[in-house]
Amino acid sequence: MSEPRTLLQLAGVDPVPAPLSSSVLVIVDAQREYVDGALPLPGVAPALAVIARLIARAREADTPIVHVVHRGRSGGLFDPDGNGGRVADEAAALAGETIVGKSLPNAFAGTELDSVLKATGRQSIVLAGFMTHMCISSTARAATDLGLRVTLAADGSATRDLPDPLGGVIKADDLHRAALAALSDRFATIVAADTIPA
Repeated sequence: MSEPRTLLQLAGVDPVPAPLSSSVLVIVDAQREYVDGALPLPGVAPALAVIARLIARAREADTPIVHVVHRGRSGGLFDPDGNGGRVADEAAALAGETIVGKSLPNAFAGTELDSVLKATGRQSIVLAGFMTHMCISSTARAATDLGLRVTLAADGSATRDLPDPLGGVIKADDLHRAALAALSDRFATIVAADTIPA
């Protein structure tokens, strides 16, 4: 039996990461809800460290950075006025960096993200943030539909354990890897953050 190949490979597409110098860095939902809130992620600390390095590299390369922040309901998850809605220190925006608020998993849905990206004139995004199987997956798929080239920093994302609808539990690392594999089939180039060229 032959080795499995992605749809991109079968189409002759070389999965090479886009450089930061010609991309927009999009950080999704790097918020405290995932650190010490109601949805703590097992891999959040190392992922945030990766995000911090990516942001620093993007700033050095004069890469536009867009910080997408989930806006939940008051008193609920991602409360805009509570701890869970706060951006983690490692991913905090600087003056002049764009912040886009969202209320759905897909960061393009009902937001100005598409127009913000188009205004840069760039056709590639480097994506990182949370959760791999939810907002990262939804955003990467939507970006592809909009004609954008997506590079996803695999180690700059994480997720949580989920109940398996067929019984048992799907562990966070397994779910993370499965979500990355699904995205790599058609929607994104998946690489370690440090291998993304400047």
